Amino acid sequence: MNFDAYDLDSGVFDEMFEVDGAPRSHARDLHQALEHLSATELGAIGEWVTRSFTNEGITFTVYGDDEETERIIPIDCIPRVMSAAEWSGLTAGLEQRLAALNRFLQDIYGEARIIRDGVIPADMVRDCPQYRLEMRGFKAPRGVWVAVCGTDLVRTTDGFRVLEDNLRVPSGVSYMLAIRKATKSAHRLLYRRSRVRDIENYGLILAQTLRELAPEGRPDPTVALLTPGIFNSAFYEHMFLARQIGADLVEGRDLLVEDGYVYMRTTSGLRRVDVIYRRVDDDFLDPLVFRPDSLLGVPGLLHAARLGNVSLVNAPGTGVADDKSVYAYVPDMIRYYLGAEPLLQNVETYLCRLPEDLEYTLDNLENLVVKQVGESGGYGMLIGPHSTPAERNEFAGLIRSDPAGYISQPTLALSRAPCLIEGRLEPRHVDLRPFILSGRETRIVPGAFCRIALRRGSLVVNSSQGGGGKDFWVLED
Repeated sequence: MNFDAYDLDSGVFDEMFEVDGAPRSHARDLHQALEHLSATELGAIGEWVTRSFTNEGITFTVYGDDEETERIIPIDCIPRVMSAAEWSGLTAGLEQRLAALNRFLQDIYGEARIIRDGVIPADMVRDCPQYRLEMRGFKAPRGVWVAVCGTDLVRTTDGFRVLEDNLRVPSGVSYMLAIRKATKSAHRLLYRRSRVRDIENYGLILAQTLRELAPEGRPDPTVALLTPGIFNSAFYEHMFLARQIGADLVEGRDLLVEDGYVYMRTTSGLRRVDVIYRRVDDDFLDPLVFRPDSLLGVPGLLHAARLGNVSLVNAPGTGVADDKSVYAYVPDMIRYYLGAEPLLQNVETYLCRLPEDLEYTLDNLENLVVKQVGESGGYGMLIGPHSTPAERNEFAGLIRSDPAGYISQPTLALSRAPCLIEGRLEPRHVDLRPFILSGRETRIVPGAFCRIALRRGSLVVNSSQGGGGKDFWVLED
């Protein structure tokens, strides 16, 4: 299948092609394979990938959609490829970033030196809705507040930038694994010939990481994955991951706290639980500490964690470190805690809480992306160049009424990669979400959930906003 209709833009980095249209060195095998396939053959591969992925049963839920709340994410059959050298540079930056974020969380819930030394404003941290006073003085196992992190990366012509860090209950790893399984089976010969690095051991690595964070004296710890239940938007991922790591899938009603220890109800009686990989938000985790009306959590859970009798992964209160305003200070955290320059750069960010940044944002709404600091999934966002005057006026009013609740960033020309769109090869904007695991050491499998903005010209890759996914291949040297 040829690329005759493929539109290259010199102002946008293309993951497969150089500016002159020649395939990048690490993408030559993929390019050649695609050119040798007919439209019918490639279409059949696309159908195979979609069918294989659908058979995994991994869905997400879009709330407020009366027609269909449960959906399968659209999958593109053409992988995005990256060289081993480039991936190595990314992983070094991701490890550095997570190390600083864990130090930051330990500090702000402890001595708060970074605030005392004037590196970050006190009110930005302590007024953040995700800052939990209840976690003051808490000691995370091995100092690891965030054991599972999903960091969103984008590439422009200037290189990679971190778009955001997901530190609470990051999702999407089931997509990474299921998309790989489907794409690998569809491109079996190409996969072997390209010497793609495997990611199938993610479950084993995650299980090892969780066991490493177990309380002392528990050489064979019991691990449970705590889910809000079947109606949660990511429930299928919870089931998928519980199988992957060999953990018991539990709801709050399956657990109880007795004498400072957590137990799981089983058909043979109570069994002690040592590590809880929780996919329940902070507010609902323990009704004795957070929301008293929660039916999803476990009364006394935080008390058991404070005693060191159970490890919560990730720890409550981590959301303060992925607040979109606090994000702007991560490079300063790296310098402060690690004494090093950031290996991965942030996207330039304007904090509307600052008068000069507020003025700049309001004067340039048509050129900026504006985000509500506490939202995610593509919600609470204005993409200036794609907005109407009415939408900009509405957002201006929202920003003026709550400046601290918004940040703005330049509209980035995200890199593009080839996708099969209605029988043709067309470029679409993409990003990456690698998953970083932190236990006794930091581990990153050589892969990521690659998201696609499927709508022509769109920059929004979130599945809830019309985005999709594709496989991401890191090649051996």
